[in-house]
Amino acid sequence: MKELLRSTDPVKIALATALLEGEGITAFQLDVHMSVLEGSLGILPRRVMVAERDLFMARAVLHDNGIGSD
Repeated sequence: MKELLRSTDPVKIALATALLEGEGITAFQLDVHMSVLEGSLGILPRRVMVAERDLFMARAVLHDNGIGSD
């Protein structure tokens, strides 16, 4: 798995995941439950991971839709 996106914005993470799944690219979110440790402040970023074979296409999908890292 390779890191595709890191963000503290849950809307950006959800949009990126939906766009990738729409293109048939499986995306996995990491650090989703870290808010329990931080007190729900949203300061710890979440990560979107994809398989290494899908990384090039996944980057292209996000770039074409104007989504980048914070």
